[in-house]
Order: sequence, then C-alpha cells, then structure tokens
Amino acid sequence: MGASELDREGLPNGSEMSELVVDSGERRLNELGYKQELRREMTMFKTLAISFSTMTLFTGITPLYGSSLSYAGPAALVWGWVVVTFFTWFVGVAMSEICSSFPTTGSLYFWAAHLAGPKWGPFASWCCAWLEAIGLIAGIGTQAYAGSQTLQNIILLSTGTNKGGGYFAPRGVFFAMYVGLTLIWAVLNTFALNVIAFIDIISIWWQVIGGLIIVILLPLVAPMKQSASYVFSHFHLSSALTGIHSKPYAVALSFLVSQYSLYGYDAAAHLTEETRGADRNGPIAILSSIAIISIFGWAYILALTFSIQDLNHLYDRNNETAGNFVPAQILYDAFYGRYHSSTGAIVLLFIIWASFFFGGLSITTSAARVVYALSRDGGIPYSRIWRKIHPKYKIPGKAVWLCASLCILIGIPILKTNVVFTAIASICTIGWVGGYAVPIFARMVMPHGKFKPGPFYLGRASRVVCLIAFLWICYTCAIFLLPTEYPIKWDTFNYAPVAVGIVLSLVMLWWLVDARKWFKGPVRNVDTPEKE
Repeated sequence: MGASELDREGLPNGSEMSELVVDSGERRLNELGYKQELRREMTMFKTLAISFSTMTLFTGITPLYGSSLSYAGPAALVWGWVVVTFFTWFVGVAMSEICSSFPTTGSLYFWAAHLAGPKWGPFASWCCAWLEAIGLIAGIGTQAYAGSQTLQNIILLSTGTNKGGGYFAPRGVFFAMYVGLTLIWAVLNTFALNVIAFIDIISIWWQVIGGLIIVILLPLVAPMKQSASYVFSHFHLSSALTGIHSKPYAVALSFLVSQYSLYGYDAAAHLTEETRGADRNGPIAILSSIAIISIFGWAYILALTFSIQDLNHLYDRNNETAGNFVPAQILYDAFYGRYHSSTGAIVLLFIIWASFFFGGLSITTSAARVVYALSRDGGIPYSRIWRKIHPKYKIPGKAVWLCASLCILIGIPILKTNVVFTAIASICTIGWVGGYAVPIFARMVMPHGKFKPGPFYLGRASRVVCLIAFLWICYTCAIFLLPTEYPIKWDTFNYAPVAVGIVLSLVMLWWLVDARKWFKGPVRNVDTPEKE
C-alpha cells in the first residue's frame, strides 16, 4: 500500500503529521490551563543568551566592586564570590526543578500559585508577582544608572580626566543618559522577538570575548601586579572610608557585590512559552547561566584585584575619575602607567558599557513578560491595556512601555540625591531575589506526592535543596537592608528599608482592602484541566 493510498484512507500524510507533533512545553502549558499565544520559536541557546545577558558579566560586579573592596579588603571580596556562588547553586537547582514542571511565562508567579495550593495560592502568587515585577522594573533602573555612570567616565577620560579639566557630566545630563538608555531598550523591545534574540546572541559572545580580553589583558598591561597572598589572604578594614569597625559586619557587607551579581537566571523561565522544549531547555538555560557567570565573574574580580596599583588612590576624590568609579580608575592606572595614555582604558570601559546596554535590554524583555503575565490574570490596574499582544509581532508592547515609564519615574531622584543607586539596587535585589523565595518555600512544604515533576527532578533531595535556598534568600534580602556606611546621616543612610517598606505596604494594603476579594492567581484560558 503506497503513501497515496494511506492518504485516501484518512491517515495523516507527512505534512499533516508534522502539524500533529506538539512541542512538549506547549503540551504541558495546555495541561496547566493556558493556550499558546506567544510565538514558540526560541532555541535553548537563544534562551540561554537572554538569561546570561540578564545576569551579565560586568553589570553586577562593576558598580559595587569599589564599595565591597573597601569594607574588608581583597580577600573577603574574592572569597565572598566563591561562598555566594556555592549557595546560588542551591537556588538555581531548586528553581530548575520547578521550571521543568511549570514552563510558563508567568514563571515564579505561576509556580507560587500552583505550589501553594487553592487556599494560599492567590496570596502567594500575588506576593510573588509583585515582588518580581518590582525587582525587574528596578533592575532596568540599575542597568540604566550603571550604564550612565560608565558612559560618564568614558566621556571624562576622553576629554582630559578629572585632573586635566575633562567633562564630568552633571546631574541633569546624567539623568538624560538614564532616560535615553531606558527609551532605547523600550523601542528595541517593540520589534519582533527574533530581533531581540539576535541582539542577545551578540550579547553572549560580546561578554564572553570581551570578558576574556579584560581578564587576560588587564593584568598583563598593569605595570605592577599585586601578590597572590595580598589578593587571597589580605583582610583590612577601611574604617576611615566606611566608618565600620566590626570585622564580621565588614565581611558580610563585602559579599554585597556577589549577592547583587548572582541572580537574574530566572530570565530563562520568563521565556518558556516562547522556547522549544521548554520543560527541558528552561532548566538547562538556568543552570548554564549560573555556571558561566560564576567562572567569568570570579576571573573578572581577580583581574581587577591583581591589577590594583595604589589602593588608597582609588578612592581619592582628586584622582583622574573623581574617586566615584573604582574599576575605571584601575583601568586608567594600568594603561596610563604602562603607555601614558588612557585610550586602552576607554576601550575596555566601552566593552563594559555595552554589557550594561545588553543587560538592560534583556531585563526589559523579562520585566515586560512578568507584567504581561500578571495583567493576563487581572493583577494590575487597567490590566486589559497591559495584556494586549501586538497582532503582528506577538510581543506585549504595552507592558514594555509601562515598565520603561516606571523605570524613568524611579530615576527622577537622580536630580537631587546621591543615594538613588543604593535604593534602586536594593529594591531590585530584594524584589527580584525575594520573589524566588515564595515558590521555593511552597515547593519545600508541599506534600511530595502532589508535585508533578518534569524531566528535571530532584526526588527526595528537593526538600533539603529548597530549605538551603530559602534560608540563603532570606539572608540576602536582610543584608541589603543594613546600613552600609557610618555614622548614619542623610547622605549615608541606606534608604532601602523605607523604599521597600512603602512599596510592599501599599501592595499588601491593596490586597487586604480589595484584591483578596477578586484576585485568584493565574487564570486558565483553555478548558483542559490539569491532571493531578
């Protein structure tokens, strides 16, 4: 019997068979009560690229390297990265197991609702969604601020340095840079998804190649290299700079750069409804992102630390970079000391600036997906507007512009105060990482038999992994609420407790007064019930 006879008897031919093959991620999405709306065209590598770009090699380390170095010296900074990486793996593994079971764009928000059960699910998803949305929107702000700071120093070194009469951008110009970057990311995120994915493919290679260039070239160029004993075993308190006299407290604060850098790997989960085979490729992208950033991040820290020429000069307000950006001063000291020129430092700063650009672009993508998912379930005022999908590009364009607008709004204090980055970074970390804690805690206390595992499954080890991950997240959030300088004055006060407290209080008040009456968490949009 030939193929034509099979067709005549009603059996599917080759083209029909290809249409009947349903992606494993889409099949699981339908089981969970959602229909496929976004275009599922991203490969595992593209998802990894966006996830890695969200974490990025330079964006966490560069802006906080100087302050973390000042607390307890190089050894605490260097070994802090190793300690934080160790605990980050527990968080990543716990999230990968959940992602494999729930490959949805809502990710953490959806996970929390289903893992917490019908009684606590709405409240868990409400808390998780808002924490994550707040963290991601603030994350756009951190990238815009740090990118603007890097650009500010590129311009300064290009026009003669702080000592030579170079141009140091004032507050108004700095804020214009901040707004400009945010708008560019929003515009790019309104194009087709494959354009964003293509840019993120460039990003991963940019950061890998650029990271290798900086890690290898900087120590080679530096006229003097610090000894291994200095880098790996030297502790000292810079009480004159920080006002901190307690060694344990100083060491804890020196970990901030690592804790701020090693998150963002959940970006892969936000894209699972657009990724082929997401129940397998989502966890692979999460864990691969952690592995790559762990290795390259530590190498970057070592390269900077080995290349320090004069520790005290880094913080001098009269130095070439006005004492406001330690990595830029390290680069300048290395290249000017060797070649009597700042050109090499400017080139490497551009590589770092591009990393901020790519990171902001990716975080905007992730933030828009979270806002879209929350709007789809009626969890944001005027949800009918923000959940709209562009008919041609299949992108949540309205959500993109909402995120960009809120990012610009929280950046307005740049015009008046110097502590805005501390507040934005703390809100970002507490919101973003705090959002991880809700589904992980729910998974930890969930009866073992009620969890429907995906291809990535921890088995009985899940409870222990989730417990360690949850405790580490709680510690991370707490440390970002502490004062970072003493004595505490208006210009040294860590505003994170106030900022986070106000936002979360408003969200919880809304829940108690109104939202608890109607918000039910993720809303199904297909009739197929989930099989328990």
